[in-house]
Amino acid sequence: MKAWRVTELGEPADVLDLVEVEVPEPAAGQVLVRVLASAANFPDVLMCRGLYQIKPELPFTPGVELCGEVVALGAGVAGVAVGDRVLGSPVLPNGGFAEYAVLDRATTFPAPEALDHAEASSLHIGYQTGWFGLHRRAHLREGETLLVHAAAGGVGSAAIQLAKAAGARVIGVVGGAAKAEYASRLGADVVVDRYAEDFVEVVKAETKGRGADVVYDPVGGDTYHRSTKCVAFEGRIVVVGFAGGEIQSAALNHALVKNYSIMGLHWGLYNRHDPASVLRCHAELTRMAGEGLVKPLVSERLALADVAAGLQRLADGTTVGRVVYAA
Repeated sequence: MKAWRVTELGEPADVLDLVEVEVPEPAAGQVLVRVLASAANFPDVLMCRGLYQIKPELPFTPGVELCGEVVALGAGVAGVAVGDRVLGSPVLPNGGFAEYAVLDRATTFPAPEALDHAEASSLHIGYQTGWFGLHRRAHLREGETLLVHAAAGGVGSAAIQLAKAAGARVIGVVGGAAKAEYASRLGADVVVDRYAEDFVEVVKAETKGRGADVVYDPVGGDTYHRSTKCVAFEGRIVVVGFAGGEIQSAALNHALVKNYSIMGLHWGLYNRHDPASVLRCHAELTRMAGEGLVKPLVSERLALADVAAGLQRLADGTTVGRVVYAA
């Protein structure tokens, strides 16, 4: 089969090679899928650079979420059959940017009928992260104001749709006019182009000085620090990642004085510590997709040969929505 392989660490465009490799064999408790689509995520970029918390041994194939057709079952697998259309996170080092991949049965889920292959491949990590961040961690309530950073990206776009479905008011922060238009299409009530406006002042004006009840931050660094200036009394800041490249330190005296909470979110830990909650979340996301409340917006559908270039555009911050390898 054909697969993209990282043989040394660096920028995706420099270190990814499309090569012929053996089709992986599913071990006990695993399923082999023909990859129908695999969505690009920032962790794929970080793994290419060697900067992600998960560091597969070289060589490896990136692509941390996919939609696929089951073609073979490992020993002891039940509840899924050959021919089923499923989604999930493949078992590294054989990621989704390939023609075939292996998934653990425990983290293999039915793909929602309401979504096509590319959309279904984009529903897993970003929307699960958003659901756990907004509902499990921050307990977002109807009528509250949510501030979303990187609102035109994969994680941010999911948060917008989930928050609107929950009845919240959304202020999205993006970089550039094209991304501002995209965030508006997603449903954000107010969109701030950080190149043209100060999001702190916009949030204060839009909330009549109260501030945002919840801040959803996948950027980190100075973005986090400035968010603390416009978080509401008893507000919650959900730290999702550090796409800006700087891991900030938190001034806990400021959190004490302003009475807000700082919450970390590592969604992958729920698969280990509370897998039943991940199943419940998937069922809820499937229901919402069926009702049209959430729908990943796929901006680019790539042929396998174009994956490295697309992943580099994601690394460079020039993409909007979801960039997906679609077979």
